[in-house]
Amino acid sequence: MFEKLKIKKELQKLNTPYSTIDLIQNKDGVIVARVQNVTTSYIIKYFQNDDYKREIKNYQLLKALNIPTVTVFGFTDSGILMEDVSQSDIFRLAIKEDLDDVTIASKIAKWYKLLHTRSKDFAEGNITELYDETDFITRDNIEFIKEKTGTQSLPVWKIIDDNFDVIVSKIRSLPRVLTYNDFYYTNLIVAKDKTSAFMFDYNLLGKGYVYSDIRNVCSSLGENAKNAFLEAYGEFDKKEIIVDDVASVLVTLYHACQRKTFPCWADSALNTLKTDYENTVRILINQ
Repeated sequence: MFEKLKIKKELQKLNTPYSTIDLIQNKDGVIVARVQNVTTSYIIKYFQNDDYKREIKNYQLLKALNIPTVTVFGFTDSGILMEDVSQSDIFRLAIKEDLDDVTIASKIAKWYKLLHTRSKDFAEGNITELYDETDFITRDNIEFIKEKTGTQSLPVWKIIDDNFDVIVSKIRSLPRVLTYNDFYYTNLIVAKDKTSAFMFDYNLLGKGYVYSDIRNVCSSLGENAKNAFLEAYGEFDKKEIIVDDVASVLVTLYHACQRKTFPCWADSALNTLKTDYENTVRILINQ
């Protein structure tokens, strides 16, 4: 009942009539509902957490940059009213099998290329206002990772500690663009004729270097789809891979260690930390 009351208040602010409200999700302070009237079905997102309200500005930013997104009909200070893609004649929500589709992968690449290219000047000019995953790489957070993973005795930590300023400097020296940071098929919309594809749900949209997004996408795609994505995306600075090989492990482990139970999606990063990470860190330091 509480959730529906919040949604009703948002709809009043948006001057949007409705006949039914069906709750879809209430998680981490974000309420999502399907709202229907006689002619139209909408999706509304209501943000109870002030930090997550950044998604409202992110949608507005992408619109200003002319980046394809789900159609938005209105904003409040705490919510977004958007199209219900499940009722669209043109688009559909992605399914897991789309991660193996080379045509869709190439369209995803086009969207990411557009995001990175059009946002480059903005991201560099407004760097303090945007979320950056690598901001989590601090000495305190590294101590937190050591303790949570029980890896205090690994020699690589001393190498990182002795060269921390150098490592951070190399990470922060890379040019910034807007990065999506949260690729998976559950956040993907695909044209029914496969002529386009784009991401939605922009809570983790922020600034970062290009390859962090490329790695994030490719880690979920099938091998053929991955190759199609890379071919369609085109050139990027390969030097970013060396930086990302170090930064991505630390960022992944930091997020994983925030959970009560260590998540399986971070197992690979933990294994890397325990095996060949020392060599990876030395390569970055010496490049």
